Amino acid sequence: MKKLKITVFFALIIMLLAACGGGDDGADGGDSSSDEGSGYNLIEEGKLNFASSGEFKPFSYMEGGEMTGYDVAVANAIAEKLGLEAVPNKSKFAGIVTGVKQGRHDIAVASHTITEDRLKEVDFSEAYYYSGPVIYTRLDSDIQSSDDLDGKEISVSRGSTYVEMAQEYTDNIPQVDSDVVALQSLAKGHHDAVITDAITGSTAIENGLEIEAKEQLGVSEQAVGVAKDNDKLLEDINKALKELKESGKLAELSKEYIGADITQEPDSLSE
Repeated sequence: MKKLKITVFFALIIMLLAACGGGDDGADGGDSSSDEGSGYNLIEEGKLNFASSGEFKPFSYMEGGEMTGYDVAVANAIAEKLGLEAVPNKSKFAGIVTGVKQGRHDIAVASHTITEDRLKEVDFSEAYYYSGPVIYTRLDSDIQSSDDLDGKEISVSRGSTYVEMAQEYTDNIPQVDSDVVALQSLAKGHHDAVITDAITGSTAIENGLEIEAKEQLGVSEQAVGVAKDNDKLLEDINKALKELKESGKLAELSKEYIGADITQEPDSLSE
């Protein structure tokens, strides 16, 4: 009888160990399968939370209570390629990179120019469009080029690369929440000039602002910002962008929202 009890005891132990072993294999297999399925570090499972300013027409702006524009359309297209639900997060431009770094947004699709300072905070995808900074003034301004900017009041959007550009000419740099606000203020008689994106400026002129472009200051690459610990997400975003470019979808979205194809790197925006 005692021998039977011992046999049963060991049989139970073996069964228990087998069950634990099976559980471990199942858990490992589940985690591995999940990683293989996405491998992304996301705020919400199955969702891609992306940040845009919503104040940068035609790239991101509010219409009927919803955010739209080229940046938003690109983010939606990327999410679709990744099999995720796109969730737009409207955020002040100056805080978007920090928001991605701190995990408040999965990615930034907000017309960020790739810079060395930003690369210290987040990683960037391949460029999804190209543009460049331009000096804008009122129609009656005596400013004709960057040579005339010394000591002038130059307004720029807070947190943008245009802040550093303006610092090359003056210390008088009013910073506002968006480039559109800066251009509207310029048209109303405030500030001497604004440095902002060429497409944003031309769109503002098309919408009736009495301002004009004076000089282009360069060509820049705009890309998707991704947290530095999210390598798989960055890799797959680059794959998605490549597919969107090769299929012509990215150019199609550019023409829809911008009126021109800005997805190919130019030698000069004037060409």
